[in-house]
Amino acid sequence: MQRVNINGVEVYPFTSRMQLLDYVDAHHAILVAINAEKLMHATAQTRGIINSNIGYCDGMGAVMAMKQKGEKRACKIPGCELWLDIVERYHATKSFYLVGSKPEVIEQTVAKLKATYPDINIVGYRDGYLKGDDDRSRLIEQIATLKPDVVFVAMGSPKQEILMSEMQQRHSAIYQGLGGSFDVYTGHVQRAPKWWLDHNLEFAYRFLTHPGRFKRQLPILQLAVKLLFHRV
Repeated sequence: MQRVNINGVEVYPFTSRMQLLDYVDAHHAILVAINAEKLMHATAQTRGIINSNIGYCDGMGAVMAMKQKGEKRACKIPGCELWLDIVERYHATKSFYLVGSKPEVIEQTVAKLKATYPDINIVGYRDGYLKGDDDRSRLIEQIATLKPDVVFVAMGSPKQEILMSEMQQRHSAIYQGLGGSFDVYTGHVQRAPKWWLDHNLEFAYRFLTHPGRFKRQLPILQLAVKLLFHRV
């Protein structure tokens, strides 16, 4: 599949969630959710990680950029839903390792997954608070030893992408960065209501309910200007 270059970031123009999952079956790599923030603030390091793995459209800004590049059928695939699709597809056939969030949240996440999928094979998990280089090295070594088929890392960007890249050097698997998805899954954080999601206004809902996140919304405005003048 031909990737599309958007502001120096190479993104796959998947037309459905199923197409992405089928692609992952044959290409084990790091799944990176591409939104306005990643498009506008990518560093040489994070751009290299994305461009050598699988970037997919997680935000409407990325989808609009795709359409402007001629990929009219490209669609939005929310990462906070995609990881559960991966669990649904592989819970009976692959092993999993989970990293991220607070200790109580990761415990609740694992408990809920096991209740929903009694046959799921979770070979290990831990919170996202790594205590220095030694702790980080032990985690990477554990991944290399246990060799899980799927690794979910919920630590926020770019920390999760950098950590997954280091893990990938020791063990090939399906990796996905999840941000705050464990918090959403366990009910500690609420997503936007359905109307906002259906109208692709999740970013607006976040701004209205958490105005302190204004700085994090700036990349959306920056990308909008680039799209307006066809400079992506």
